[in-house]
Amino acid sequence: MTRVTFGVLLGVAFGIADVLLMLPLTFQDKRAALLGAFCARFALGLFAATVRLPLSPVASGVVVGILTSVPDAMITKAYAPILITGTLFGALAGWMVGRWAPRV
Repeated sequence: MTRVTFGVLLGVAFGIADVLLMLPLTFQDKRAALLGAFCARFALGLFAATVRLPLSPVASGVVVGILTSVPDAMITKAYAPILITGTLFGALAGWMVGRWAPRV
């Protein structure tokens, strides 16, 4: 399995997890909110698996998680939940990449 394939799998998993966390909430346009959340977390998983930063995998994942979360947090002004889940998902993705992703 390549790092890109691993990243796609992580992205789908984190996207689904974030959508499930958001299902009980109400939004003016729920479909758009859920799709946007899925896309942001998909990007987090993909980038965490493929980016090369001179940091530990967990720290690299946290950086990716924060960077992919900041735009959504600024737009929605829901900073805490978006940045917290982005940081946690990023750390988890980085750990998983460090543990199971193919070395290149």
